[in-house]
Amino acid sequence: MSQTTLDPIGAVGPDAIPGSKQPRGFLFAFVAAWFGISLVLSTLGGAAIPKVFAFLDDATKGVNLSIVAAVGGIVVIVITPLFGRLSDRTMSRLGKRRPWIVGGALVGMAGVVLLAFSVDLWQVVLGWAIVQTGYGATNSAVHALLADQIPMRIRARVSAAASVANALALILGAVMIAALPNDMQWTWFIVPGMIGTAFSVILFFRLHDIVRTQKPEPWSWADVLSTYWLNPVKYRDFFWAWACRLFVTMSIFTVSTYLLFFIIDRLDVPLEEASGVFATVLIAFTLASIVTTVIFGWVSDRTGRRKAIVWISAMLSAAGLIVAAVAPDLTVFLIAMVFVGAAQGAFISVDIAMMTEVLPDFEEAGKDLGIVSLSYQVPQVIVPILAIPLLAIGGSGENYSALFIAAIVFGVLGALSVLPIKGVR
Repeated sequence: MSQTTLDPIGAVGPDAIPGSKQPRGFLFAFVAAWFGISLVLSTLGGAAIPKVFAFLDDATKGVNLSIVAAVGGIVVIVITPLFGRLSDRTMSRLGKRRPWIVGGALVGMAGVVLLAFSVDLWQVVLGWAIVQTGYGATNSAVHALLADQIPMRIRARVSAAASVANALALILGAVMIAALPNDMQWTWFIVPGMIGTAFSVILFFRLHDIVRTQKPEPWSWADVLSTYWLNPVKYRDFFWAWACRLFVTMSIFTVSTYLLFFIIDRLDVPLEEASGVFATVLIAFTLASIVTTVIFGWVSDRTGRRKAIVWISAMLSAAGLIVAAVAPDLTVFLIAMVFVGAAQGAFISVDIAMMTEVLPDFEEAGKDLGIVSLSYQVPQVIVPILAIPLLAIGGSGENYSALFIAAIVFGVLGALSVLPIKGVR
């Protein structure tokens, strides 16, 4: 619960950070909070909401999900950098990040409750927007802690641990939705929501936060607009790292968002069994991801190399999606997704660490990492918008092959984007 009275300063060297020594249990609480936020957002967005639409109206489930995902994505694009910068400027006695961590989780939980009892499209849209706003605030503050409190010499390993937590959240969420009763919709939302909120509260109590002692400069409208922008010419390495993460995220998000529907419509799995198959695919994908996340996080910290691992893994992910797109049955599809999961594990174990090393300014880490988060959030708008015409290609049912082709193209573009980066090995 304690905090240190420090102003953020530029961090130099592998051990230097703006913050101070953390109490015992901080790293566990940090990773647990990352897990909890991932559990809420991935379970609700990837399993619970699609399941609601599949049971409510199977004929319009793809379009309905696209609408919800697009609206939620727009909300996150607006709030993520803004909340990150506001946390940079926060002068609370509780610290810069802690008020946003716990406050966001409580707001997000209110949206979870609304989703739990939603039966109409507008209710789902509103509930998901509230969830994205609340947990988006928490997410911004937690991400900023990577620059505030995690020394560079262990950053890839801590990032890898967070990525493993994210992967485990995907597994637990999918298994949870498959195990919960089909006739008790409220449990699909309340159970993961309670877990995510609880872990955020734990981090609130274990974080030795930075407390600002100097009042920040007043904001102008130009400052507000700059929250969403960094000059790509001046900060070229940051821009290319951001673009790499954007395209790779678009690749995976294109597949993951519509995965349940692909299993139902393309692989001909009955609706009642689809959640179980969905969980099996995610478990296989995630276990492969965990193995390579741990291995390449260690390799990256030991060698100091980030760029080569990111490039190779992005290309291998695209290759795996080619096999998945033409898979004739569930077995081949499962094998392909294991390959994609392994490639993604290597990518995410190094990508986050690379992004923190090309940040323009540690003093505004919350704002800059908020812009980093846009590379993950923008696909939540772009992909659903692109998906509507892609699914309509051919005019006879929803064209999931077109979605996979788009995902492959995005993956290749992501791999190519990392090549111009100069400041990271």
